[in-house]
Formats: sequence, C-alpha cells, structure tokens
Amino acid sequence: MKILVTGIAGFIGFHLAQRLIERGDEVIGIDNLNDYYDVRLKYARLAELGFAGTPGASPASPVVTPASQATAPETPGATVKSTRHPKLRFRRLEIADAAAMQELFAQERPDRVCHLAAQAGVRYSLQNPGSYVQSNVVGFLNILEGCRHNGVGHLVYASTSSVYGLNEQMPFNTAHPVEHPVTIYAATKKSNELFAHTYSHLFGLPTTGLRFFTVYGPWGRPDMALFLFTERILRNEPIDVYNNGNMKRDFTYVDDIVEGVIRCLDRPAAPDPAWDPKAPSPAASSAPYRVYNIGNGNPAGLMAYIEALESALGRTADKNYMPMQPGDVPATWADTTDLQRDTGYAPSTPITVGVKRFVDWYLRHYQPVG
Repeated sequence: MKILVTGIAGFIGFHLAQRLIERGDEVIGIDNLNDYYDVRLKYARLAELGFAGTPGASPASPVVTPASQATAPETPGATVKSTRHPKLRFRRLEIADAAAMQELFAQERPDRVCHLAAQAGVRYSLQNPGSYVQSNVVGFLNILEGCRHNGVGHLVYASTSSVYGLNEQMPFNTAHPVEHPVTIYAATKKSNELFAHTYSHLFGLPTTGLRFFTVYGPWGRPDMALFLFTERILRNEPIDVYNNGNMKRDFTYVDDIVEGVIRCLDRPAAPDPAWDPKAPSPAASSAPYRVYNIGNGNPAGLMAYIEALESALGRTADKNYMPMQPGDVPATWADTTDLQRDTGYAPSTPITVGVKRFVDWYLRHYQPVG
C-alpha cells in the first residue's frame, strides 16, 4: 500500500516508517521539524531513514556522534527520496497549512494515513496553548479533509491516555467517559476523536483512534522521563521524582506500539453491528469508527522503572523527591481487551528489557558528559 505517515521525524513515526518499508509498503513521510525539543534528534532519525543532508553544528551537551549530526532537507514542500529505501520519500510540511495539505493529498492519494504529527507534551500545553490548537485541532481537520476528498481507505490517528483526565477507575477502558481532561493537550486530543467520528458518520471515512500509553524506547523524545533520567544520571546529577515516587504508568515499548499501529492500519474500521444508540458505546459506532487503548496493560511503579534504568546503567540515581506537578495523574493503566480481540495485539516487552535497549541506544548515539 501507499501510506502517508505524518510526524515521520518523531519518535513513533520514525519507528513506524522503518517497519512499513521493511514489509514493502510505499511510504510518504511529512514533518514540520519544529523545535519543541532538540531538532538535531529529529534530523538524526531522518538521516537513519536515508534523508541525510549537510552536517549540523556539534552541540555543547550532550555530544552527538557524527552519524547523528546530519540535517534533513530544508526546502518546505520539496519531495526528497531516501538514499536507503527506494519506496520512502519525505516532505517538510506544516499540517496546519491547509493549502499545502490539499496539494499533498491530491498529488499522492495515499491508500492509508497514519497521523502521528502533533504538538506533543503535557506540561508545555500550560505555557503555549495556541500551538496545540493550531497543530492538534486545525492540523487534524486538514488531515480529515485530505482523507475525505482523496479516497483514503483508512485513517489511523494518535490520541492519548491523557484524555482519561480525572478518571480514577482502573484499568482505563474505552467505555469510560472522558469528559474531564486536565490539560489542554488532552482536550485537543479528545477533540480529534469527536471530529473523527463526525467525518466517519457524515462521509463514511473509516477512522481508528489510538490512545497511546507512555511509549518509551530507542530514539525516544528527550523531554520524556527515561531520556531525562539517563542524561542526568550519567552526569552525576539528581533526578526529579514526582509525587514522591508514588506514580504508576503503563510503560509500553515502542516496538509493541508499532506492531499494534500496523495491525490497526491493516484493519479499516467498520460499523459495529451491535452498537446500540439507546446505550451508546463511546469506542464504536454505527459509523466506521473505532477508538482503542494501546498500551502494555501491565502498569509498573515509577520506582521500578528507575530501578531498571539504574541496573542498565550500572549506577544509582541521586533522587530529588518532588510533589505532583500540574497536569499529572498518579496512575495510568490500559485495558487493551478490545484491541487484542479485534487485532491480536499482544505486547511482550518487559520494562527491564525495554529500558536496557534504550540505554544501549543512548550510549551508542551520545557521548555522556561528566
């Protein structure tokens, strides 16, 4: 199939593109390469996919290996072919640019779309809410319009476990109400699910939303806990442990996530014949619409996560215990029963293995300072 992957220079988009081209799909990847976090990591992911350009400046800290210093093509809208994969192409595009997205869809007419591009991060949404509306709401509407008018057979898009907000009923189930988000990021993602259902109902567009739960692994985002903890431990700096360590997260290894995404891509959403408008399930519909949790289904304590990291690094962290931060929740736990039933999804990577793989990658690609 021809598959459009938005956010290809991001953490999950990068891994998804690798898997899709390995199995023989044609992939068109787009990304705006914004500087929400160190853009050199995004360039390094693109270089790994075969989109190498001119060498970038060497950062002061951490020190990036030469293989990670290449920059991506800088001409907005220009299509660049991968030097490693003949069926992979890249365009630098902003999804909030309606005209650019209309042109992209009209030219490419993909069979499937996996929409992962978004303004990420929970805490940053407290500081810069407008960027979330532009990317996560306006940008998503442009994706829906492109799919609607160009015969896309299935749209799979990233939602988030953050939509559960104040809900403390565990495990989180897609039948639970999600009307009490606690961050602007979560509110924009809930709006994506509402827009998707509307387009599925009005225009018959098959849509599947995936509520991701704490994804981690090699090439991960530097604003996430695992990256921050690793960097600080190697510098002999204390790590900030929120809620005094009394946190649980459904940590999910990126390879397990990508496997679930692909299984969903290959199974277009269909109307649920058992859906009852008098007792409506929010996870399905009489329209071709689905929402799933995609997580490990086996939450771990934050302290166990840190212990796995300490073991992988062979060092003990100096811990700075902190209160709960605004926008945080004490626990997440994904009920993935329906995703397992419908697609055979079965995550299998324990945190000890996944954290070790991240550390091995980090030590290969970064030279620790201190």
